[in-house]
Amino acid sequence: MPLTFSLAHLAPAAIETPLLAIILPADPTLIDALVDVDASLQGALARTLARRDFRGGKDETLLLVGGDGGAQRVLLVGRGSAPLTRTATRRAAAIAARQAGKLGTGAMHLYVPDVDAAAIEGLAIGAMAGSWSYPDLQTQPPEKDRRARLEQVTILAPDTADVRAAFEAGVAIGEGQNIAKRLGQMPGNYCTPDTFVEVGQEIALRHSMAITVLGRREMTDLQMGSFLCVAQGTSQEPRLVALEYRGGPADQQPVVLVGKGLCFDTGGISIKPAPEMEWMKFDMSGAGGVMGAMETIGRLKLPINVVGIIGSTTNMPSGEAVKPGDVVRASNGKTIEIINTDAEGRLVLADLLVFAKRYNPAIVIDAATLTGAIVIGLGANAVGVFSTDKAAADEVLAAGAAAGEAGWPMPMWDEYKEQIKSDVADMKNTGGRAAGSITAALFLQEFVDGYPFVHLDVAGTAYSQSDLGWIPKGPTGTPVGTFVEFVRARARQ
Repeated sequence: MPLTFSLAHLAPAAIETPLLAIILPADPTLIDALVDVDASLQGALARTLARRDFRGGKDETLLLVGGDGGAQRVLLVGRGSAPLTRTATRRAAAIAARQAGKLGTGAMHLYVPDVDAAAIEGLAIGAMAGSWSYPDLQTQPPEKDRRARLEQVTILAPDTADVRAAFEAGVAIGEGQNIAKRLGQMPGNYCTPDTFVEVGQEIALRHSMAITVLGRREMTDLQMGSFLCVAQGTSQEPRLVALEYRGGPADQQPVVLVGKGLCFDTGGISIKPAPEMEWMKFDMSGAGGVMGAMETIGRLKLPINVVGIIGSTTNMPSGEAVKPGDVVRASNGKTIEIINTDAEGRLVLADLLVFAKRYNPAIVIDAATLTGAIVIGLGANAVGVFSTDKAAADEVLAAGAAAGEAGWPMPMWDEYKEQIKSDVADMKNTGGRAAGSITAALFLQEFVDGYPFVHLDVAGTAYSQSDLGWIPKGPTGTPVGTFVEFVRARARQ
């Protein structure tokens, strides 16, 4: 069953629940609102805090077991000394939801002292993140051995207009991230280019969006030789999917979101090493982020025009695959010498950026798991943000900070362009290992014409190869939050 959410304006001690999760700051004390909870636990909460067995540190948890009435279990979750922000409550709520899943409680109530609307939004996003899983391909153990999945979350807060709006926004963002994560976690033989068509059609139907779907023939007519050369080695139909959300005035220039959708990336003829190649199913995370963002934008009914464009294929070695040394021509007429077939995402994005111009965009933001170089430079802690337009980059960086998806500005100096000069074509598709994420961004800039442009390299942040504590290893949902916060801020303007 899908996770369901509700609000309840009740005191924490007045509820019957299998699990009451209380999010507390560093060095917590027994506040008045928790006195009755402590009484139901025969003073265990007061003793725990007095003895400093629980100190409210970031990600710290402690479980107290109660009686049959009221809260059967009380889970204390620390948020540390950070202010009570959306980011802090998101993380703590995710940890609470993960613990609820491990306990098999099936339902959970969340309580945060002095909660405000922004923090409420974080609670909803976090609870959805912590409870998310992908059990679709796993056989289930016998009923007697199963732990119940978390199916009901109730947030204890005043049911006012601003709290209700924040709560609904948090659920909308969580649902969008769930779409991105599900697409990311699906194996490459399940998530194919046609999967993006199906998901796009579902989103379009739910939110009355226009949808355009192109295949190999239509892209050939548009002379998308850069995109299509990546798809030469696969029998699967490559797909370009564009979703149009029209929430603003008819003459308003749209925000255009672009995503790289490599459903699997072997590297092609420049094949990758075998160890850990299975992680390359996540090379579609940019496209998944666009789909998730369009779902959230549709749910929020934002008063703005937004177009989401994804390009999806697989990068496979075969007798028909593009080869190092080949020269291809993109839809804007520029020629590209292929140096490394594993630098394929930028080839797909090149034609998408040309295609985006037809929408007369106010700005184009792309997201892609583009380079290993950004992982070396920034690790798993920040998105690489590239733009020659400082104002646009600052706007995106602010959106990422608001979403809890930190970004870092990267240089795009002309001196780096020397690395992608070609002897036989207008440019090469890679400039080598040095400054690899920068030369990739400069390559993309060659296909931008007449609109502000920001490139997000999410190779280190869209998925994690280890458990992060508040979310398990696998897809993180980035960059859905950044996209949504950028669009929300523009809609407020």
